Amino acid sequence: MPDGNKADDLALALEEAIVSGEIPPGSVLRQEHLSEQFQVSRTPVREALRRLAALGLVSFEPNRGVRVRMLAREELREAFLVRAELESLATEIATPKMSSADLKELEAAERRFSGITHDLVEMSHAGRQDLELAREWLHANHAFHDVIYAVAEVPLIERMAKAARRTFLVKPVWATGADLDELYRKNDRQHRAIREAMTARSSQGARVLAREHVLSSGRLLEAILDKVSAQTRDPSPVPSDVEVRL
Repeated sequence: MPDGNKADDLALALEEAIVSGEIPPGSVLRQEHLSEQFQVSRTPVREALRRLAALGLVSFEPNRGVRVRMLAREELREAFLVRAELESLATEIATPKMSSADLKELEAAERRFSGITHDLVEMSHAGRQDLELAREWLHANHAFHDVIYAVAEVPLIERMAKAARRTFLVKPVWATGADLDELYRKNDRQHRAIREAMTARSSQGARVLAREHVLSSGRLLEAILDKVSAQTRDPSPVPSDVEVRL
């Protein structure tokens, strides 16, 4: 397989592992380790890491290697602002294009997200934590918006919005609890409102609702960050090396 294809596959595997939280922020990615694990030469490894750096997921540190980044609060806020404008624009464009089949697909995605949100809230009432359910919630949220992107057919806007999406790492910042329940439920209600506006062919209404929804998601993440910060004043050290599973 050409080195270019190997770099593509490796970059995608690493990106998914970072975004899912399998590789936590602060972890060091060693070229020799990745080369051995994926059974490729150093060339595609270096290229894959350069691509991750361009996405803002890792940084090259002199004499220390490549480290997975944890974005600062201001960077997260900025990413949500960018995503809010792009997703609201895509929603406006998609609204008049939605067929009956598209609306049914959007409703199915909304119902799946709603069910997972209910399970997540119930889990917090039971005093449990389930990272896998949290990941499902995030993916179900993305799936709802992906239906809209598919109908809008705006590849550049979609790529830019999904690049902003990659900044929302899951594992180190996830939390549930009674104090967050209403924020999760609000997220669920906003999906329903967006779908209803699109069903009514209200392009401008759907755009406004989509923008507020993304900004509300940003406020939810900030609340999660605050809670995690309060609970873990002395965080555990991150591993110096992490193995990635394909």
